[in-house]
Amino acid sequence: MTIRRPRGDRQLVQIVDAALADAAQRSGDWLKCGPGCTQCCVGVFAISQLDAVRLREGLAKLENEDPLKATRLKKRIATARKKLSKDFPGDPISGVLDESDEAAERFEEFANDVPCPVLDPKSGTCDLYESRPMTCRAFGPPIRTEEGLGVCELCFRGATTEQIAACEMEVDPDGLEDKLLKSFERRSGKRGQTIVAMAFGG
Repeated sequence: MTIRRPRGDRQLVQIVDAALADAAQRSGDWLKCGPGCTQCCVGVFAISQLDAVRLREGLAKLENEDPLKATRLKKRIATARKKLSKDFPGDPISGVLDESDEAAERFEEFANDVPCPVLDPKSGTCDLYESRPMTCRAFGPPIRTEEGLGVCELCFRGATTEQIAACEMEVDPDGLEDKLLKSFERRSGKRGQTIVAMAFGG
């Protein structure tokens, strides 16, 4: 059975994309993101099951629109899965990351030099850009975390703390993603985080 993302996910995507556009406008030349810059596309990162289903839907759409590109992408995904499965800090079959402290420590050092399989190595662009995870949608502008405002190391060079703060991106101010994810997990039975390469199943 095909599990589809909740209807509200389209609203979430619109909210985050609008927040990015606003932050990018305020950032101006401080923001260096663009096609061909792949700094944030190397190294694995955790994504939600909502991100995973969005990626799968994006791949299905690509198969209809550009079968050759989809075939190349699926080969990269299969290669990445095979490479990452051996030391994957979780269940390599389901693709779900282990939530233990020991696994979290292993994940910190896991596959930090492996490019995202969705990245086209020739063009330096994302083959599933419209379906990309929330982390990808919010990368670049200053984002507030427990450690403070974080920015891409290629952006905001020479900017003052005040200039960086003025460009802060509020990703999901109403917590819609968390609400949608909880609802999706209850409905689908799919829980836990995964990574892009493992989001597409075997």
